[in-house]
Amino acid sequence: MSMWTSPRRLVDLAGQSLLKNEALAIAALELLPRELFPPLFTAAFDGRHNQTLKAMVQAWPFTCLPLGVLMKGQQLHVETFKAVLDGVDVLLAQEVRPRRWKLKVLDLRKNSHQDFWTVWSGKRVSLCSFPEPEAAQPVRKKRKVDGSSTEAEQCFTPIEVLVDLSLKEGAYDELFIHLIEIVRRKKDVLHLCCKKLKIFAMPVQNIKMILKMVQLDSIEDLEVTCTWKLPTLAKFSPHLSQMSNLRRLLLAHIHPSSFISPEKEEQFIAQFISQFLNLHCLEELYVDSLFFLRGRLDQLLRCMMNPLETLSITNCWLSEEDVTHLSQSPSISQLSVLSLSGVMLTEINPELLQALLERTSATLQDLDLDECGIVDTQLLVLLPSLSHCSQLTTFSFCGNPISMSVLESLVHHIIGLNNLSHVLYPVPMESYEDINGTLDLGRLAYLHTRLRELLCELGRPGMVWLSATPCPHCGDRTFYDPDPILCPCFMPA
Repeated sequence: MSMWTSPRRLVDLAGQSLLKNEALAIAALELLPRELFPPLFTAAFDGRHNQTLKAMVQAWPFTCLPLGVLMKGQQLHVETFKAVLDGVDVLLAQEVRPRRWKLKVLDLRKNSHQDFWTVWSGKRVSLCSFPEPEAAQPVRKKRKVDGSSTEAEQCFTPIEVLVDLSLKEGAYDELFIHLIEIVRRKKDVLHLCCKKLKIFAMPVQNIKMILKMVQLDSIEDLEVTCTWKLPTLAKFSPHLSQMSNLRRLLLAHIHPSSFISPEKEEQFIAQFISQFLNLHCLEELYVDSLFFLRGRLDQLLRCMMNPLETLSITNCWLSEEDVTHLSQSPSISQLSVLSLSGVMLTEINPELLQALLERTSATLQDLDLDECGIVDTQLLVLLPSLSHCSQLTTFSFCGNPISMSVLESLVHHIIGLNNLSHVLYPVPMESYEDINGTLDLGRLAYLHTRLRELLCELGRPGMVWLSATPCPHCGDRTFYDPDPILCPCFMPA
């Protein structure tokens, strides 16, 4: 053996020896010290000792079994995963729980409890210094014998299976189907919980079938990025209202349908918006490309039960009334992130935008006004309010037709914002050679240098200012700092 090779630990050798005889390993679980369960489980999992795994699940002495970490970065054997689920299935069928059984949570998420297995195997720190993973705390109903509780028969609580779900066409595999089947049969005692749910292109009837298996009040983060028409959104809406602990919602690409009457369309929209009355924990709302938002933003805002921390309305049409309601809504009183990227504001009275910034000035940290069609006269009106946003750290307003003189005025107004570290600004109008958008890179570099010199003169040389413009070929941004960071369209073949 090379002197640089670490000697194999006694616990590893003992575990491998025990696993050579699965019957002996299973019989030993009743007497096996708690500290040896994680390393033995890892060895059994890697070696595909399925009968031992099945028995270990039934005798697991911790409240949480973080299986997802072991599944990360490897091709999981179907039978190995089934053995774990079958162990849970057998456990739930027992009227009297095993003496040492503590399992409440089977965690299949791949990015949680990262250190559990290495710590309990003794590779990181002392075993006694590391607590077991935090598990959910369900209401416990104690069994009683002659009026007193007994430890021989442990109290009944459903086991939670924690997953992160991405629902998309072709996403089904044998492992997922097996999990869903067990949950369907044991729904009263096996709860499928999902904190993060992403829904992509998938027939809505399949989505509804899967969501029937999920404890909807466990969902905290929901992303729906399907190209849905309004009737499909209406079918999904009742599920949204049951997500009472939802904190973050992203909804994108909802299109009108030419096959429904205006009356039916209004009914579907009202049905969807009303679901927000049940979202008492919502903190972050992202909506993108929703055709029906114009003229109805006030209805949505009235259904917001608590102030938002993040509001992102992108690539939507808004009216002046919408912006008025937004600036007056209690929902924005504690806003830290505001994005109106892609919302055309050219015809909007800048005083309404000014009022919006005033209402959020005490808390706003990130402001995104990219591609809003804001012109010089509008930005000049916004500057005094912008200078009052004391917590602002990032300001982006690329893609707006702004002149160099207004950019210099912007610098003077926001130079006193001590937290502001990054500004992404549009290429000044003077940098273009013609109305077709042909850039003079030398002129742009000169104007960028002028801005840098102005920042130095005003005592903020460390503030990062990046100019950007969309590529005329692919639409991706090209950044200048001061030299261009060109997109691949400009790269030689």
